[in-house]
Amino acid sequence: MSDKQVLVLGGGCFWCTESVYKEVKGVTDVESGYSNGQVKQPSYEMVCTGTTGHNEVVRLEYDPAQISTREILEIFFVVHDPTTLNRQGNDVGTQYRSGIYFTTPEQQQVAQALIDELTKDDVFGRPIVTELKPLENYWPAEAYHQDFFERNPHQGYCMAVAAPKVAKFRKTFARLAK
Repeated sequence: MSDKQVLVLGGGCFWCTESVYKEVKGVTDVESGYSNGQVKQPSYEMVCTGTTGHNEVVRLEYDPAQISTREILEIFFVVHDPTTLNRQGNDVGTQYRSGIYFTTPEQQQVAQALIDELTKDDVFGRPIVTELKPLENYWPAEAYHQDFFERNPHQGYCMAVAAPKVAKFRKTFARLAK
């Protein structure tokens, strides 16, 4: 049995990102939270002001024997727009920035190599603005944010934004679905 790894991703609203990674084979735990800001134990209301420096993120625990860091990041780059600074769709603010927060040097290397490859191949037609930084000051989001899409599939935002991301994952990465 291999050791599990932790990687934290900011891809806009954490409800959407969480809903995708809950379906990924080899991802053993997904938790919505906040990271890489200055405030200790921030609340959702504080993060929404855009003044804490925190990003809405998902903390992924995964088994590298079942899914590679690169595969996790390939999904990430398909299900969000890494070219928009401090926004995803209608969600605007620093808390919605694209970010990869690594916990090992290997994750950093894999992420940088993939960003370089996507940039060289001009995959998005615009520069990638995803920040690549070590994980700092992670804090879990409030309980009502956890499993939000799963518990509220017919909520308007979930139907308009999260559901299409899950569908895109299922279509593009069927081989990695649970």
